[in-house]
Amino acid sequence: MNKKDLVRLTDEEVLQELKKSKSTAIFDAVLIGLLIGIGLYSTIKNGFGLLTFLPLIYVPIAGRNKVKSNELKRLATERNLE
Repeated sequence: MNKKDLVRLTDEEVLQELKKSKSTAIFDAVLIGLLIGIGLYSTIKNGFGLLTFLPLIYVPIAGRNKVKSNELKRLATERNLE
């Protein structure tokens, strides 16, 4: 969802998306932690390899989710929804 789509959302839809973004942030944190753990275990057990850099694959996805979350928070603040 880009910025134009976010502006077109109704107040209720903004609140729903904001609620989803909070659960997505928790999911992102858990998944990144899990991937870091897998990478560390793999590095300790087998030395550097493909799994060592596994967390770097998910970082751009988590970054996009964070940007969308910040945009939703800004939009909710502008509309006095929080």
